[in-house]
Amino acid sequence: MIEFIKNTAIDFMGKRKFMFLISGALVGLGIFGLVMIWSGHGNEGIDFAGGTEVQVKFQKMVPLNQARAALEGTGLKGLQLQELPTVNKLIVMVKGRQETLGGISNSIISTLKTKFAYAGPVVDLTTEVGPKVGGRLRKDAIVAILFATIGILAYITMRFQFRFSVGAAIATFHDVFAVLGIFYLLGKEVNLIFISALLIIAGYSLTDTVVVFDRIRENMRSMLKDPVEKIVNKSINEVLSRTAITSLTVLFSSLALLFFGGEVIHDFALAITLGVIVGTYSSWFVASPMVILIGGKTISRRR
Repeated sequence: MIEFIKNTAIDFMGKRKFMFLISGALVGLGIFGLVMIWSGHGNEGIDFAGGTEVQVKFQKMVPLNQARAALEGTGLKGLQLQELPTVNKLIVMVKGRQETLGGISNSIISTLKTKFAYAGPVVDLTTEVGPKVGGRLRKDAIVAILFATIGILAYITMRFQFRFSVGAAIATFHDVFAVLGIFYLLGKEVNLIFISALLIIAGYSLTDTVVVFDRIRENMRSMLKDPVEKIVNKSINEVLSRTAITSLTVLFSSLALLFFGGEVIHDFALAITLGVIVGTYSSWFVASPMVILIGGKTISRRR
């Protein structure tokens, strides 16, 4: 493998206290965002908030303000409209409604077909989720993330040591909360697609962390008399080239989706891009320092 970064001697552990402040701010933002979303003050998608989403494709795109005026004229409240001009598509969302969902979707479709018959509207997709179903999906999403983290904890414990698994679990939670907090700050929609992105991020973070941990374990066997900080620093620097190449490869792919993949997968690609950056950072400045913080200078050299 070509090494683009050679013979580095970066003092990662010397910067850990300052980086902990940054990580604390990111996690704090994520927890705040989670509380706000859970309490109904975030930008929840139809999946979680409940409601109706109708996607209509036109042969000729209609002005967004005209579509909004036509739909509001039917008495529908709380409308959210999003246009996808590259594919001549209009997305109409009505969140958190308690009325008969079928009546809402029929009203939207009927109005668009009547008012804009000249544009050739065709219904692409209709999604209807009741409030109870949305609440259940939200709980299931949180359970999925928790079970994924528990699986990570068990895997790292079996492969390394328990203190390593704690560091990996904390880094995983850090990455999930960081991306969630940034999405909340940007006002992005939180839906099942975003949850799937968080699970992908958790898996990527674990993979990157395991590479670093594996080198730390190897060096612990050969550097028995050296301080733990030196061992961790040396280990991170030794795999720095591999980490950089892996992260950049995934990052280039996610950036391609972000800029050229279209508006439909824009938020998903943004979440993956943020996750790659945060996941790489956490392997250096969260997972590895936690091993020192938990084990101190007496970390066992076994295994």
